[in-house]
Amino acid sequence: MTPAISDQLGVLAQQREQLDVERRRIQKAYCLAVLDHITAKVRHACPEAAYVGVAYNGTTRDVDLLGVLGEQTSPLSGLPWLWESSDEEHPLAEIAADIEADVQTALKPYDSPAWATIRANRASDGNLWLVELPPVDRAARIAQLVRESHPQATAVVVDGRGVGGRVIEVVEGVDEDGAPIRLRPRWTGECDDVLNRLVAQIFAIPDLADRHLVHAQDRYRHRWWSGTRDLAWVMPLPPAE
Repeated sequence: MTPAISDQLGVLAQQREQLDVERRRIQKAYCLAVLDHITAKVRHACPEAAYVGVAYNGTTRDVDLLGVLGEQTSPLSGLPWLWESSDEEHPLAEIAADIEADVQTALKPYDSPAWATIRANRASDGNLWLVELPPVDRAARIAQLVRESHPQATAVVVDGRGVGGRVIEVVEGVDEDGAPIRLRPRWTGECDDVLNRLVAQIFAIPDLADRHLVHAQDRYRHRWWSGTRDLAWVMPLPPAE
């Protein structure tokens, strides 16, 4: 093989790898866009909707729509069924095929971020999986959750490595010298999971990432973790209402 052909092969291999990375990034954004699309349609017909219930076949990877559920009304109660697919009189019955198809599309790639929205309904003996519908405004929901533990929070610092989205610090204004007051998060593990999932979705959707994430300094050093975080981003929180 001549040097010229070898160089061309190397360039094309690099370009192919870059295109594949971009394709996967766009695919992840598309999966979340599909989930947002069907969420809007579901909530238009049923504003209290919080989850889509499906049966999932791990071998064929097929999804069967079972219905739509709401939030728990008390810590001891189960999730209430707002509509079951056998009910053909409910307005959601008109878009049942769309719901099932969109959930199937959102979950088709193995690395789809939509998988992070799914959990098994342990209160059910059957094959019932819950697809959590995303909030209308992810940034507002993040701010709400953060301020439940840090009422004075003005921003969060997130680590963009890997899948993106881990919250590593909370910013509560600035000190007398104008430097950000950075604190260790003090919320529960469950809250941390929800926050990281929502921030990861913001990373995955280009429009939201551009709107809500600001790159931190080039060599951001975390005060509690060893090493540096080259991919640290600051997410200013919307003002409290």
